[in-house]
Amino acid sequence: MEQKSTPLIIALFPLIVLVGLLALNVYFFGDDALSFSNQLALLSAAAVAGLIAKFRNTGFEVLLHGVNENILQAIPAILILLLIGSLSGSWLFSGIVPAMIYYGLKILSPDYFLVSSVILCAIVSVATGSSWGTIATIGVALLGIGKAMNFSEGIVAGAIISGAYFGDKMSPLSDTTNLAPAVSGATLIEHIKYMAITTIPSIILTLIIFLIIGLTNQSDYKPDQVAELEHALSSTINLSPWLFLVPVVVILMIMKRIPAVPALAVGAVLGILFGLFFQADILNTLLVNTGDANLYQLSLRALGSDFSIPSDNPILADLLSTGGMKGMLNTIWLIICAMIFGGIMEKAGFLASITKSLLTLVSGRTGLVTTTAASSIIMNATASDQYLAIVVPGKMYAKAYADQGLAPENLSRTLEDAGTVTSVLIPYNTCGAAQAGVLGVATKAYAPFAFFCIISPIITVLVSALKYKIKELKPK
Repeated sequence: MEQKSTPLIIALFPLIVLVGLLALNVYFFGDDALSFSNQLALLSAAAVAGLIAKFRNTGFEVLLHGVNENILQAIPAILILLLIGSLSGSWLFSGIVPAMIYYGLKILSPDYFLVSSVILCAIVSVATGSSWGTIATIGVALLGIGKAMNFSEGIVAGAIISGAYFGDKMSPLSDTTNLAPAVSGATLIEHIKYMAITTIPSIILTLIIFLIIGLTNQSDYKPDQVAELEHALSSTINLSPWLFLVPVVVILMIMKRIPAVPALAVGAVLGILFGLFFQADILNTLLVNTGDANLYQLSLRALGSDFSIPSDNPILADLLSTGGMKGMLNTIWLIICAMIFGGIMEKAGFLASITKSLLTLVSGRTGLVTTTAASSIIMNATASDQYLAIVVPGKMYAKAYADQGLAPENLSRTLEDAGTVTSVLIPYNTCGAAQAGVLGVATKAYAPFAFFCIISPIITVLVSALKYKIKELKPK
């Protein structure tokens, strides 16, 4: 049976309920909102959407099918998150992350640390095509270095995410970089070529902003405190350059197009093996402190549960602790609840009504690009998934771009400039929840400093308004 068109105010009502509940949660729970309250807000909004859909004659089986489809789509992300949790424990167990922090403090200058973080994450992300992998490896170490230099963790996380998502956008190995042209009808090479027109100015502005912040942040840098931290690291853990073999292997595997799940699993196992070889003394001490009977139990604890290396230095004690797979469970719970909300909104026809209403506001090419960008951002907020933020507007606006005489590269570029990068700014989106969980920094703390992700949608609209490098359809 054909589904009746839903009036815009009805389609928006569950989203309004969700935004209201999330605001209440932030007010009452603060940074602890991710522990349980935001999950309940998503489920409550999903229930509101389901009740409205039921009154509009959408069957429960249809809604449940949408939920199943969405959760199934999130399974790879959930597996990756679990493995990232085990990787963080394994690389602490082995001394890899402490070694990254130690040598990073030796090499990186506080004045240029934020800029260096953006560039390092961008390079790794371009090479691997994975923003998640970059943030879970290099990003975690850079966050530790930044905290040791007395930078705000929100600013450091913003720099890490900016670099990682720039690389993810521009890498031909990235899934979203392949998805956007596939949906739009463009070719991969042309898509990257036209995306560079908006992406390079965005990253240049981002680097300038972080350079200014770094140069004006000198008063917070305490050399004596950093030297004390370096000494505490070297006296607590066996720091060896050989430990870097493990992250190099993981990065090479991802560059060779080996899927993230086996690559991260290999990295976690290698971390345990390197730990048994390089950190034998500290591990034997930990056996006494943890009460574990043997190294097998201690290894599993590092992979799956709370694990820490004791230190009298308060900064180091914070850096040398992790939650393993267990630490990812709240994030996974949030993603599942977000997928439930998105699945019901999609099958009820509410998402289609919102995007169709936006399409009626289109006037001219700039209006079309602006509406596409807005639709992608709204999809990130309602469907809670960056892939849907690319696919749904891509399918919906393809004909409109052709009618305006615009080549599909304009659509694919806009989808990435608005859909890919803004996903990480929404706390209950799969990307926002994942990066907040991996870095241990709340989305609201890093979002104002993820300058690349904020600037990109603005630049794509500005380029359209200036009519600069707008590719026309060739006449048949």
